[in-house]
Formats: sequence, C-alpha cells, structure tokens
Amino acid sequence: MGLGTHKRTALVTGAAGFVGSHLVDRLLAEGFEVVGMDNLMTGDLTNLAGAGRDPHFHFHMGDVREPLNAYAELVFNFACPASPVHYQSDPYATLTTSVLGALRLVEMARGRRCTVVHASTSEVYGDPNVHPQPESYWGNVNPIGERACYDEGKRCAETLLSDARRDWGLDARLLRIFNTYGPRMAFNDGRVVSNFIVQALQNKPLTIFGEGAQTRSFCFVDDLVEGALRVSRLEKLDGPVNLGNPGEFTIAELAALVIELTGSKSTIENHPMPADDPRQRRPDISRAQALFDFEPKIDLRAGLQKTIEDFRERLSDRSP
Repeated sequence: MGLGTHKRTALVTGAAGFVGSHLVDRLLAEGFEVVGMDNLMTGDLTNLAGAGRDPHFHFHMGDVREPLNAYAELVFNFACPASPVHYQSDPYATLTTSVLGALRLVEMARGRRCTVVHASTSEVYGDPNVHPQPESYWGNVNPIGERACYDEGKRCAETLLSDARRDWGLDARLLRIFNTYGPRMAFNDGRVVSNFIVQALQNKPLTIFGEGAQTRSFCFVDDLVEGALRVSRLEKLDGPVNLGNPGEFTIAELAALVIELTGSKSTIENHPMPADDPRQRRPDISRAQALFDFEPKIDLRAGLQKTIEDFRERLSDRSP
C-alpha cells in the first residue's frame, strides 16, 4: 500500500488470540490496513490463516510490554491472557501485560491523533454485590487472590488510560467485556463453554463447579466485535462501557444445552468451587444501547451450534 493512499490503518494487539483474530478479519472486511501484533503467549497463528492471505494484513511478532514502534490511527488493545487457566499459569506475565501494555500504549499514543480501544473485562467487578453490573459499580475484588493478577491488572490498566485521557487528552476508550465465546476458542483455555463442548464431543463427564447454580451471560464473538467497532466509530467515549449479552443462564443450564446440541452421552460431574469465582455475572448494557444502539443478535443456542461445528471440525483434524 503506497504512502499516498487514504486507507486507514488499525493496530490489533493480541491479534492471534480468539477475539483478536475475529477483530482482524472484520477490520480487513471493513477496508482497513491492519497490523496484527502478538507474542503468541496464548495466541495461535492458525487463527490468522485467512488474514495472512490478505495483502492488507501485516503480522508483527512483538510484546506490548516493550516500547511500541508501530503506529496506527486506530489501536485495539486485546493483548492479555483472558482465561483462568492461562492467566493463572503465569500471573506475573498476566499482570505486567495489562499494566505495562497500557503504559506502552500511552507512551505511543500521547501527542498523536489516534484512538485507543482497550479491552478491559467484566472481571473488574469481581464477585459482584450489584446485579446486573452497571459501569458505575466499582466492584468487589480480592486484590491478593489467585485471580487478582488478571482482575487488578485490568483495573490498573483502566486507571492508567483514564489518567492519560484526563491529563493529556488521550482518546482512550474502555470496553468492559463479558463472557464471550465462538469459533477459534482454545481447547484448553479452561473457559466453561470450551470445556463443556470438548468434554461433550468426547463423551466425557462435563465438570461443573459447585451445583452449577452460578450464572453467566454469554456473548457470541461476532456481536462483541460489532460492539467494539461501534465504540471506535463514536466521536468520543467518556468512561467505560459494558459489552456483552444480557441473557443470563446458570452453568447447569449451559451444560444441558451443550449435551443436547452435541447429542453427547456425557454425564455431569460436580467439583468444589474455585477461589473467588463470581456467583453471578450479567451486564447492564443500557449505556451501550443508548450510545451506539448495541444489541446482540445471536442467541445462545444459535451461537453454540456455530461453536460446536467449529470445535467438531478442529478436533477431527487433530485425530490420528
């Protein structure tokens, strides 16, 4: 692409991850020149197989904790392990990716006319005492627990970007992302949707923590990406915004639906609850609805069918 063209450039950190790779595909479809950066700590280059065939996609092996040399008009920061198995396996890397990654973004973007769309998380709300969770809720987080490397890392990143916005006018936009699922999720990421689908397709018992009465709200990845793009198109965004699907299901209900849709012979196996596991999680998306008419389109049954089809295909490719 020549320097004289007007094609907008977007940088996606964490580009080889589950959500990051879907975002890359969507940006390419929207006509962007896209630079994807990842250190492959949890990302997988096969997620970028389609993007890699597009001449307007450029992959850069790099770590957001190091000074960022790439420049783009629009930056999506999705670099951080985002599942309990991954972020607890190296808590130091998780915390520093969130905090130093935000700091490097501030250093890169300060004084430049670029927009930073930062992937924060519903985990900033911790085990919530307010339900559903609005952006005004400050959360109930254990700062020294096993999940704190992720929860507090994301909270600190929000602080850094918010201070940069106040002090230096950085155009930083904070997305608080709730449970997201879909094709390309890692098999071994420890998330409940991927766990259940893999177990069901292999006719193994579905592992439920506690009695399965804890609730989650599941947003299909295409809906999440649509929300992120709508945030990037706003003239401005003050303060964080929740992105997720407000449909609320118990874990036991999710397990039953996965068994039904896979036609599995799996049974249910109950395990003790992990530390600091939220009892309920549901986004209040009224702010997103008011600001940019955000409304998830894909219900859980339809999204699970798409995800199961993808998992079935990838698992069969791995079979000897």
